[in-house]
Amino acid sequence: MRSRLTRLLISLLLCGLTACVYRVDVQQGNLLDQTDIDAVQVGMTRSQVRFLLGTPVAGTGFHKDRWDYMYYLKPGKGTKALQHWVIIWFDGDTVRKIDQDVPIDKPS
Repeated sequence: MRSRLTRLLISLLLCGLTACVYRVDVQQGNLLDQTDIDAVQVGMTRSQVRFLLGTPVAGTGFHKDRWDYMYYLKPGKGTKALQHWVIIWFDGDTVRKIDQDVPIDKPS
């Protein structure tokens, strides 16, 4: 009888421990202040943009005239992810256009 009770308590303890799963926050990309993004103006040079925003997540590899700054945060216990995407368009060495909060949609 004592052996059976011990097995039951161990089983309950193991079941209780599996419910206590820690999930880490997943954070990727460039976390930018809105004031830094607002400081980027049309006509600035690439080096000025890099000074304000840092190195882009994606740039120069596929599109020589565009830098992408993306940020993604998925809280471990949350269900909704926070996503931001800023695209800086260049004409030569100067900023031509700035797109903020570009929607990041999943393909359907």
